Amino acid sequence: MHPLSKIIVVIALSIIIFRAGAFVLAAVGGFLAAIMLLSRLTVKYVLKAIRPALPFFALLFLVHLFCTGGTPIPPFPLWHVSITYEGLRQGALLVWRFVLLVLSASLLTMVTSPSELIIGMERLLKPLRFLGISSSDLAVMLSLALRFMPALLEEIDRIREARLARGADFNKGSLLKRTKAITSLAIPLTLNTFRRAEELAAAMEARGYRRGPRTYLKELTMAPLDYIVIGAAVIAGVASFIFS
Repeated sequence: MHPLSKIIVVIALSIIIFRAGAFVLAAVGGFLAAIMLLSRLTVKYVLKAIRPALPFFALLFLVHLFCTGGTPIPPFPLWHVSITYEGLRQGALLVWRFVLLVLSASLLTMVTSPSELIIGMERLLKPLRFLGISSSDLAVMLSLALRFMPALLEEIDRIREARLARGADFNKGSLLKRTKAITSLAIPLTLNTFRRAEELAAAMEARGYRRGPRTYLKELTMAPLDYIVIGAAVIAGVASFIFS
């Protein structure tokens, strides 16, 4: 399948994920699971891509769990703390939306090579040339950012594990101490991010990368199936706006 088709499908899924209800979200989850099976990706490999985002998912769930009004779940309220059925449902639904969003983006990078991503994004952004914007340069920037995000999340996880090995504790102490412990990850993360960016820039220069239009060793062409997939994705995305 052409990379442009994959990108448009992910964009349509992102729209559907934030507009649809629980039943459609379950269907999207089944669709992504089918892609995993067809691509022969293991569950462990896919979960590794979303593991760094688990603290963010947990925070979203807890905020909705404790801050949403409604019918309390027995034996709450206790000590002025209340957990409601509405908060439980909304928190679980929001977390599931973000899990599907991260999973769809991760699957795109797993089943598409960097060079194919650049080709697909360049085709997608081609209309911007009428505004004087180079679609090829913008495609390279977006594809690098997309491929760099999983590496950045892995870097956060690696630094956190290194701090834990040195005796740091992110789960004990007052809220202020835990906040300071978490923010202490920012400096090494920033330094390592700049180091990786410099290494990437040096590698691109060594391979003769230059700005502007370029040709490709392997030209990808759109097949009839690609047009069918793109049409179905556009219809599904528009329908999610109309019927949600």
